This record gives sequence, C-alpha cells and structure tokens, in this order.
Amino acid sequence: MNTRAIAAQLLQQVLVQHHSLTEVLQSPKLQALEARDQGLVRDLCFGCMRWHERLSAILKQLMSKPLKATDKDIECALRIGLYQILYQRTPEHACVSEAVNATKDLKKPWAGKLVNGVLRTFLRERERILDQVDTKPSTRYAFPEWLLAQLQKAYPQEWEAIVQASNEHPPFTLRINQTQLSTERYQSLLAEAGIASTLVEAVPSALVLNQALAVNSLPQFAEGTVSVQDAAAQLAVQLLAPQAGESVLDACAAPGGKTGHLLEAAPQLKVLALDSSAKRLEQVTQNLQRLKFKAEIKAADAGDLNSWWDGKPFDRILLDAPCSATGVIRRHPDIKYLRKASDIAALQTEQARLLTALWDTLTVGGVLLYVTCSILPAENQEQIQAFLAKTPNAQLEPLALNIGKGKVGRQLVPGEYGMDGFYYALLRKT
Repeated sequence: MNTRAIAAQLLQQVLVQHHSLTEVLQSPKLQALEARDQGLVRDLCFGCMRWHERLSAILKQLMSKPLKATDKDIECALRIGLYQILYQRTPEHACVSEAVNATKDLKKPWAGKLVNGVLRTFLRERERILDQVDTKPSTRYAFPEWLLAQLQKAYPQEWEAIVQASNEHPPFTLRINQTQLSTERYQSLLAEAGIASTLVEAVPSALVLNQALAVNSLPQFAEGTVSVQDAAAQLAVQLLAPQAGESVLDACAAPGGKTGHLLEAAPQLKVLALDSSAKRLEQVTQNLQRLKFKAEIKAADAGDLNSWWDGKPFDRILLDAPCSATGVIRRHPDIKYLRKASDIAALQTEQARLLTALWDTLTVGGVLLYVTCSILPAENQEQIQAFLAKTPNAQLEPLALNIGKGKVGRQLVPGEYGMDGFYYALLRKT
C-alpha cells in the first residue's frame, strides 16, 4: 500500500476517532513496512499534526465545503500533500502525484481529480493563500486559540519563543546509567562508534545526540547502560535526591523512565512503582528488566489509599502528576488537537486529589516532588499554592537548580537549554 495512504488512514484515526498519535503508530500495518517507509509515514503523521491548524486553514481557503465524515481519509491525503509541499524537500510534482496515487489505495479513485485540483490550485495561489491564513497567530503558529491565549497571558514576553520551540523537532536525549559508566565515558563509546553527542550542562546524566537513531544501535543499550529520556525529565530524580536504603513511592510510574532512574541514582532503594494502568505497567517491568533492577510494581489508583497502601510511610515520593502535557508538544504534536480548554479544570481536580491523598503516606521530615510536563500555571504554581494554603504541615523547599523560573517551584519552558517544558516543586512534611 502507498505510504501516503497508510499515513492518511492513521491520521484519520487521530482526527476522527481521537486516538493518540503514539497509539496509532503502533499499527501492525505500519510495523510491516520497511524501516525507511516506516520513517516516512511517521514523519508525515507528526508533521501533519504539528501543523494541523495551519493546514486546516489552508484547506478552508481551497475547498468551498468540507468532505463528508466518511471521506476524512481523502482530506488527510490532502493534508499530507500540503505538508510535503510546504515543509519537505519533495519535488512539488511528486507531492501531487503521490497524493493522487493514495486515493487509489484508499479505494476512492473518484477523489483523484479532486486531490489533483486542490493541490494544483494551492501551487498557483500559494502566496495569496498563505498571506490570508497567516494573519491570525493561531494559524501562523499552528496552535489552538484557547491554548495560545493562555500562553500569551502566562508568558507575555516569551510566548512566541515557546510556541516556536514547541513546533520544532525534539532532540534525541540519552540518560546514562551512572552505576555502569560515567556520562563522559559513554560519550567516548559513542564517538568510537561514529556517533556525535553533546553534554547537557545542567544534567550530569544526559547526552544529546546530533542525530536520532534506532535505540538498538546505541552501544550497550541491551545491557542497560543507556536509556532515552529528555534532560528535563531526568531532573526529577536529581531534585528528589533519593538516598540508599530509603523507601520511595513512584506514583503514576508508567512507562517507567523515572523508576529506572531512581534505582540508578541509589540502587539500594526500596521502590514502589504505582500506576492506574496495568497495561502501561508492563513497560515499567520491561524497563527494569533491561536495567537489571527490581522494584515492587502495583496497579492501583494512587489517590485511593485503601486499594494499595499498607500504612508504612515513604521517605520520598515522586508524583509525576497527570497533566495537559503542554510542555512536550514537540514530542506529541497531537496534544494541540486532542487537548481541549475544558480538560484543564478536570486535570487540576485530579492533581489536587493525588497530592492530598499521597501526603498522608509521607513520613514526617520526608519530601514529595511534584512534577508535571505542563507549562500552564493552573496546573503548576497555582496548584502548589493552593495545596500549601490548605496543608499546614507542608513546607516548600528550595530546589538545587539554577535554571528555570518561578517563586513557587521552578518552571522550565520548551526549548530552554534544549529541554522539554517541565515544572517541579519540592514539599517537605514538617
């Protein structure tokens, strides 16, 4: 099947059935393709979701009425053609002909003439159409209006840099298992294999590759020497600073990146990895097996203590709270389409519920690190301020971090020091 046709079908699942891009890219149809074709399909899907708002505005200019819901796959083929014309180096004639060919594989040959006509009209009138659609910031930056408005309010000086960074391709960042090798030694191994990398000043365990590659081609990946994890996510364990022999709860643990990092930081920890999804916990198990670490793994709602807690308090808690994920849009561009303004209040409620419940499981003198990959104040500073106001025995601790901003916790925004957008607040129980 034509790679554009497969990409169109996968995009249709995101746009119509509201599946996540991560989910649809697990499709057996995609996995059956050769590596090069898989890479092309992924790039087309990511690109079309990254620029969704702009592509939608262009299509409105080109079509007098939208296609029927049953023909969304043809609309997706058009999006792919426009994306390739605007953002790839594919020759224009090939962009058009491949999109037309996709209609045959989608079993809708009648749409070939439509796709050809629409794309050729765009090629003729590109300048006029782009001038028209790009007058609106939400279209120009391909961000939904509600989210752009929130970012403009929260970051009046920085919002433009934030949305531009969120539309870039993310770096390929590694975490080096310090129990096996130093970061500098692993960088030497990469260099010997002809793989160029850069150290991350603020995060001693992190290396950024100059070019992404398959994880299995990384030296000693199977042995657990290295994992793929953004530098900002690595800061969580660095800030929690677990000590050997302590009891640590990793709440909302899946897929297990931070669970593994906890044990790399202090192998003698007693770690409970908790998550509400038994299926996603399978990834935690696989990660720990590769890293050769052990932890107790339990599927339960972290906020329902009766379903999992034995009454023994934890020395440290890592709460990587469910959030809008607005800080990792460059890795998950479908967030811009799938997330709605109305979701934020529900997420705030869930975050507050987890904070309140888990506080009871923390020992006196212990610390809880609240982490999100959000850049919205409502989920971060405002959430922690509200918790401190109603929790007399909670004390905000200073963070051992000289990057990011904020008087209540610390906020990193996308692109800052090359990292994703994350928020951290360290709370001590007095």
